[in-house]
Amino acid sequence: MPTERAYKYRFYPTPEQEILLAWTFGCVRFVWNAVLRHRTDAFYERKEKIGYNASAFLTQLKKQPDTAFLAEVSSVPLQQCLRHQQSAFKHFFAKRARYPRFKSKKQRQSATFASSAFAYRNGQVTLAKCKEPLNIRWSRELPSAPSTVTVSKDWAGRYFISCLCKVETLSLGVVPKMVGIDLGLKDLFVTSDGKRVNNPRHTARHARKLARAQRQLSRKQKGSNNRAKARHTVARRHAKIADARLDHLHKLTRQIVNENQVICAESLAVKNRVKNRHLAKAISDVGWGELVRQLDYKAEWAGRQFVQIDRWY
Repeated sequence: MPTERAYKYRFYPTPEQEILLAWTFGCVRFVWNAVLRHRTDAFYERKEKIGYNASAFLTQLKKQPDTAFLAEVSSVPLQQCLRHQQSAFKHFFAKRARYPRFKSKKQRQSATFASSAFAYRNGQVTLAKCKEPLNIRWSRELPSAPSTVTVSKDWAGRYFISCLCKVETLSLGVVPKMVGIDLGLKDLFVTSDGKRVNNPRHTARHARKLARAQRQLSRKQKGSNNRAKARHTVARRHAKIADARLDHLHKLTRQIVNENQVICAESLAVKNRVKNRHLAKAISDVGWGELVRQLDYKAEWAGRQFVQIDRWY
């Protein structure tokens, strides 16, 4: 069955590409915040609901002398930004997410390029207004030409590109085995056949180095270059913890999906449980939500069945 998958790679931009990407990220962030403020004010002041037709506001924004810099970058990421904001509002009105927030330059930056704003030739990706292709570390080949690519920069200053491709999913062979999973904190989970998987406690392993980096950050003067360097060090510590947690969960979920035809897990209200100030840090570190999310989509891709059982059952 054809489906869409995203393949994420790290790349290293040249100084010219880094300047262009920083300019693009800033324009995307500016458009997001400007349109969000326009839609919010229109509703509270005039009770007017503005949908995706906010693109007309973007056109007017480009014609103003103070915001003429928006025309210096590719227009495709700016239009994609409006589509993402419209999706965010749909999730908000469907009560699946909170109200869209304003973007900050201190957070993760991203820009999405449609097929008309990049070229994929001979295994290389060249973005619009770039003179040379990106230096991507291809860990594996793409199954097909990407329909869209998303370039991002995380808090630690690393650049990533996510390529959305259409692939044919192949179901795994049927195996006569099913398993139930009981999630926990002392053990990450315990299976119905008695197997225990220990909680690696990634945050606790790096707690000393992280605390030291945070103390050094607190001593730096606000607005100084040394504070920016210290903040970058803290971000790298957090990124290392997040990468280790994600890698561990990917390996576990792949093994569970490969070995079992039916997988059952309890449905936990993680959002409510993290309100417990004594357990919030441990619950966030163990990654219950990410574990269940990976089991769900990997089981669907492999032709397995994933069932969530009510926690009061």
